[in-house]
Amino acid sequence: MSANVVTQLQVKSHNSPDEKRRPDKTEVDIVSVGDYTIGRLSFEPGWRWSDCIKPVVNTDACQNSHVGFCVSGQLTVETTDGGRISIAAGDSYTIPPGHDAWVEGSEGFVGIEFLSAADFAKSAE
Repeated sequence: MSANVVTQLQVKSHNSPDEKRRPDKTEVDIVSVGDYTIGRLSFEPGWRWSDCIKPVVNTDACQNSHVGFCVSGQLTVETTDGGRISIAAGDSYTIPPGHDAWVEGSEGFVGIEFLSAADFAKSAE
């Protein structure tokens, strides 16, 4: 296992992000600190990857690898091979490429992503 080394003391707020992405029912706020890109992902009730993000990235399933933490709400993730998990507030998660996901219930989902933030909901163009 490789060790990550932090070489800078730095802080940035997701309330004033370096980049904002706003597909349908989606808010992605990106900050870069040191060598790391961290995203705050907010999905409204009714959000579904295949409805809201697929038109932006033009792939049949999400091809990002995700490592994150759920701040609030609930998200269901289903892989193309039929695996399914439910992510809720307080959960840390990993999700491999090849999946769809959707918000459950009437509360939006907010997650902090440490791996996919640089590319999530970003057009390949």
